[in-house]
Amino acid sequence: MIKVGIVGVGFMSWIHYLAYQKVRGMSVAGFCSRDAKKQKGDWRGIKGNFGPAGEQIDVSKMNVCATLEELLADDSIDMIDICLPPALHEEATIAALKAGKHVLVEKPIALNPAAAKRMQKAAEKSGKLLLTAHVLPFFAEFNFALEAARSGKFGKLLGGHFKRLINDPTWIPDFYNLEKVGGPLLDLHIHDAHFIRLMFGMPTSVTSSGRMRGDCVEYCTTQFGFADQSYVVTATSGVLHQVARSFTHGFEIHYENATLLMDFAVIDDAPVLSMPLTVLPKKGKSKQPKLKGGDPVDSFAAELKEVQKSIEDGKPSDILGGELAVDALVLCQKQADSVAKGKTVRI
Repeated sequence: MIKVGIVGVGFMSWIHYLAYQKVRGMSVAGFCSRDAKKQKGDWRGIKGNFGPAGEQIDVSKMNVCATLEELLADDSIDMIDICLPPALHEEATIAALKAGKHVLVEKPIALNPAAAKRMQKAAEKSGKLLLTAHVLPFFAEFNFALEAARSGKFGKLLGGHFKRLINDPTWIPDFYNLEKVGGPLLDLHIHDAHFIRLMFGMPTSVTSSGRMRGDCVEYCTTQFGFADQSYVVTATSGVLHQVARSFTHGFEIHYENATLLMDFAVIDDAPVLSMPLTVLPKKGKSKQPKLKGGDPVDSFAAELKEVQKSIEDGKPSDILGGELAVDALVLCQKQADSVAKGKTVRI
C-alpha cells in the first residue's frame, strides 16, 4: 500500500481524493491544511469547473496536520501529493524530497523552467521520484489519440489542432498574476502544450498571436514549428468572456490514414458532447470507438495508477516525468514571448 499525504485542500485536492478511492493499493493517509473546518473533514465549500462538489469526509483515520512540516515528519507516508498554488510548488516539492518522500505535484510543475530544474535536481539527489500531474493523456479521447500515434494504427502522425477555452475564472484568486498562478497559458493551455510535446516531440519554434491582460496573455493561437516539417500543429487557448460556456476543449488530429475529431463543452452548466470521439478513415464511413472512463474522476484514477506503477517500478513515468513537464513549461513561456514580441520565437 502506497500511503499518500495531500498538501493543500482545494478543488484539485478534492478531485485527487475521489480518484484515490478508485485505486487499489493507494490510500490517503493524511493531509495538511491551515483551515480549521477542512481539518475536521468539512470540504463542502470546495468547487471547480467539473466534478462533484466537495463533501464532508471521514478524517478519523488520517494524520491531519496544519503544516507541511508536520506531515513530512510522518514516516508512514510514502508520497506527497502537492495541490498548492503554483508559486508554492518548488519549496514544498524540495522539502518533501529531502524528507525522503516521492512527490506528485500538480501542473504546472513550477512557474518558470529554472525552478522546475531545481526541483528535478532535488529529486535526483534524493533518489525519490518527482512526477507531475498532467492528467490530459489519461482522458479517454486523448489516450486513444496517443495510443494511435504510438502504435501507428492510423499510419504516420501529420498534425492537428487543439483548443481549450474557459470563461473568466473569478473563483481562482490571482489567476492572472504571473508570480502566483501564471494565467491562462500556465493554468490552462499547459495541458495541450504537454500533450503536443508528448505526441509530436519538442517543437523548434512557436508563432503566437493573442490578447494581453496587463502583462499576462489572456487568449492566443499558436502555430508550432518542428524539425519534421510535415507536422502542421496549432492550438488555441485562453479566456473568453462568455458566462454561458464555462469550458470547452477538443481536437482534430490528422494521421496518414485517418482523422480523429472530438468536441466537448459545458454550456449553461450542463455538459454538451457535440462531437464524441470520431474516426474519419481515409476510405469508408466514420466510426465512434467505445471508450472507458466517462467520469472525469476516472481519468484522474488512471493517472494515479500510472503514478503507482512508476513508484513500484522505481522508474519515472514516460508521461508524468519531469522532463516533459519542464518542456511544456518552456513552450508556454515561449508562446508568451511570441505574443509579446509579435514574432516567431525559436526554442
